[in-house]
Amino acid sequence: MSTGAQPTRRRMEPAERKAEILTAARRLFGAGSYASVSTSDIAAAAGVARPLINHYFGGKRELYLEVVRQMMIVPAPVVESLPDEPMERRLEIGIERWIEVVERNRDAWLTVIGPEAAGRDPEIERIMLEADEIAADRVLAAALMTDVAEGREQLRAMIRSYGGMLRAASREWLIRGTLERAELRTFLVESILGLLKVTYPAVLAERTGARTRPGSSRSTV
Repeated sequence: MSTGAQPTRRRMEPAERKAEILTAARRLFGAGSYASVSTSDIAAAAGVARPLINHYFGGKRELYLEVVRQMMIVPAPVVESLPDEPMERRLEIGIERWIEVVERNRDAWLTVIGPEAAGRDPEIERIMLEADEIAADRVLAAALMTDVAEGREQLRAMIRSYGGMLRAASREWLIRGTLERAELRTFLVESILGLLKVTYPAVLAERTGARTRPGSSRSTV
């Protein structure tokens, strides 16, 4: 017979309870892997009954996909409430905020960009594509370039490609230790500024030149 009172669970609103489960799942998946973590582990870490995970998320896989989505999609606060300053400063602040998010969630970030997550699971692939599109929107918003029309798709393609470089650079920082935090920040800021201020105009000029060049087709030289 138990001699002690059972601990009482703190009453929480559904949104708070869901967030608590996600926090526990992010921590456990980051410390282990998808295969090594069970819904019982997550329920115990979150202080909830296991059926509640199914109630909110549908199961372990759906919860894992939500963790991936949370980590991969650039959080809105990264670009919200940026100061009314030149784009250079706004981008510096946005990238610093992103680095802080990754730093706080180091293990989970490395898990969702690692080989297990990138195993060509179609649902994870879809989340990655969605994340790239949202990141492009948020970079354009931070750079005050949401109204760009000419070469817009090419610009978005370049920003999506920058996202791949950003993930690779984060591994250099967090795993290899070849970049210090400050060096990573400088690299990411200068790279996106170069893309927007030098590379994008050069691509526009190339497109304009190709359209106006007499006779025709793009040179193959």
